[in-house]
Amino acid sequence: MRRAPGQPLDDLNTAAPDRLRQHVAMLAARMIAEDGLDYAGAKRRALRDVFGDQRAPADSIPANAVVEAEVRAYQELFQADTQPRRLRALREIALELMQWLAPFCPHLTGAVLNGTAGEHSDVHLDLFCDSAKDVEIFLINQQIDFEVEDSTRKMNGKLPRGAEEVIQFLWRRPKAAPEGVQLSVYRVDDLRGARTGERKSERCDLSALQLLLQQENSE
Repeated sequence: MRRAPGQPLDDLNTAAPDRLRQHVAMLAARMIAEDGLDYAGAKRRALRDVFGDQRAPADSIPANAVVEAEVRAYQELFQADTQPRRLRALREIALELMQWLAPFCPHLTGAVLNGTAGEHSDVHLDLFCDSAKDVEIFLINQQIDFEVEDSTRKMNGKLPRGAEEVIQFLWRRPKAAPEGVQLSVYRVDDLRGARTGERKSERCDLSALQLLLQQENSE
């Protein structure tokens, strides 16, 4: 029988590792869907909620794929009336941003691509260019107020693997609330990996996003 999110386990000392993992994944999924936590932060909080000050066993930590499956299940159960509309809106914003950032070969990634984006989700784009400074200069010329995270200026922790830097800003549109945007900037040579299959399922370019939106329109 599936346990409702947040329902406590009977006994931590006797619960099987797979039940503990599933329980942690469900708690983390609720925090992601409702509070907008990232996967690492949600898993840390879920482990603390379950184990308190005790050290969590390594085999109780769920993989991100397991948590993502629980996020989808939570959204289908509790957010079916709102999440699809929010996802569609964010994908349309991503399309707008990718057209605007076309000189930097933008690729959509993250929750907006995989379909789990919710109320608190940002739009995550990977850019490919000769220098991250080119992106910064572009944003300055467009009068965008942004923050930068690189190896010497840390805002929220580690950079994505291989990224030169991460740029964050708010995308403002008329008569709409601003939306968070995160740009992970890679060297242009890294685009070969995206084109030859590396992370293929985790990124899509502008034409692929346009096709995805067209398919949604026809459903």
